[in-house]
Amino acid sequence: MFFRWEWLRPVLTAPVVPTLGPVHPHAATVDLFEATLVAAAADRHFLPYDKDRRWGPEKQEAVLAGDVVHQRDQTLIPTLSTRGRGVVKVFAYGHRGDVLDQAAELAAKIAVGHGAATARVVRPLGPETPRPRGVRIQLQDFTVRRCPAPDGPVRPLDDWPAPVRRTFGTFAHAMAADGFAFLDRQMHAGRCGPVLTTVLGNRVVGAIGPMEIRPDPTGAAQLMPQYFAVLPDARGRRLGRLLWRAAMHWGQTHSAAYQLLQTEIGGASDRICRSEGLAGLGFISSRTA
Repeated sequence: MFFRWEWLRPVLTAPVVPTLGPVHPHAATVDLFEATLVAAAADRHFLPYDKDRRWGPEKQEAVLAGDVVHQRDQTLIPTLSTRGRGVVKVFAYGHRGDVLDQAAELAAKIAVGHGAATARVVRPLGPETPRPRGVRIQLQDFTVRRCPAPDGPVRPLDDWPAPVRRTFGTFAHAMAADGFAFLDRQMHAGRCGPVLTTVLGNRVVGAIGPMEIRPDPTGAAQLMPQYFAVLPDARGRRLGRLLWRAAMHWGQTHSAAYQLLQTEIGGASDRICRSEGLAGLGFISSRTA
């Protein structure tokens, strides 16, 4: 598929690239979109800056390059994920009134053809969108403000005494829906960086991690996305804010240039990031086709 950047640029309301997710605005170029298509043709090949490559040897989601619709007023880019029973997503870029209907029709058709159980439409939206729903994309720029260390009980898990460290498994099991059971397995396999934790009563009650920095498509140092949660019975003590500030301090002191965060609109993480002055880059709305 040959991309005409002059067609894509006007409809790229938020810097979201299929299979990669949000990217820094300086990285959202036609070369990056074309690279995802090349990778799709290379048997689920990882791009060097793909955030998912730290979790396994094979990419589980790929662009279906032969089904891309690229026109002057809309671009529809479908992907297929092999997770579970299969998921088809169609990323819908454009201002046409029927762009969502077109994307839903394409997603349903491709899902049938590939035997996928789920078909979804993913709609990147600009920061000016009124009454948005879904996920907010936020930018923490480490070059514009200082991120001081928080004054509170936050340390890397390995820095706590052994009895405290052993409680992380219980925490991870309780917060499995937030990804911590998966993260616990990756930690035991030695596949990720440090995890920052907070403790009450000699037990882990909150965590954010893994803390890792990797180059983005332009070579800039990006603090990678983290899992982030506090146990329900420990909330209301500002521990989430302490963890978040500790993560930002870690990123800045380890020379990250920025981090992109995705927060559920109206959720606890969203409220923290907005109150901390992060820049909003747009939104991601998703629905079943």
